Amino acid sequence: MDQLKNLTATFPDAAKDLKLNLTSVLGDGTSALSEQQRFGIALACSFAARNEALKSAIMSDAERVLDEAWIDDAKAAAALMSMNNVYYRFRHMIGKSEYAALPARLRMSRLASPQTSKLDFELMCIAVSAINGCEMCVRSHEKSLLELGSNEVQVHDAVRIAAVVFAAAVSLELEPAAAGDL
Repeated sequence: MDQLKNLTATFPDAAKDLKLNLTSVLGDGTSALSEQQRFGIALACSFAARNEALKSAIMSDAERVLDEAWIDDAKAAAALMSMNNVYYRFRHMIGKSEYAALPARLRMSRLASPQTSKLDFELMCIAVSAINGCEMCVRSHEKSLLELGSNEVQVHDAVRIAAVVFAAAVSLELEPAAAGDL
């Protein structure tokens, strides 16, 4: 995790805890997730967090454990959830049965046919959905994960990664010049 270590060195003092948390959630030997799952989730979350320096560092470190299928699924999870989270969050916020009765007509075939596994893709999707704040999607992905044989500890670990990656992106924006020093 050389690139992430270099990047966290640029975090301002206000984000000291994030330096430790980022290293912990990605390198944590106590996680219920595999190393590929942790880095796949982190990569998808870095795309959702939209911080170029963070995305670049995670991608660089992730490439040692992730193949092209994982990287492509991380991109697909971030892209699809950015669409779904907006749409389903709207339907949930409005709460009108008229909207709920209308078909979404949004193509989401990648959800059914990821390049990795359905479980791994769902882990990435729930993490991105947590970042985007879509309750309906988070509930749906959690249900799918449990049906696929995952457990609450794995779901919890995926969302912990999402929380820390998003907070790292925010930390890098606290003092933008620091991130440009790399």
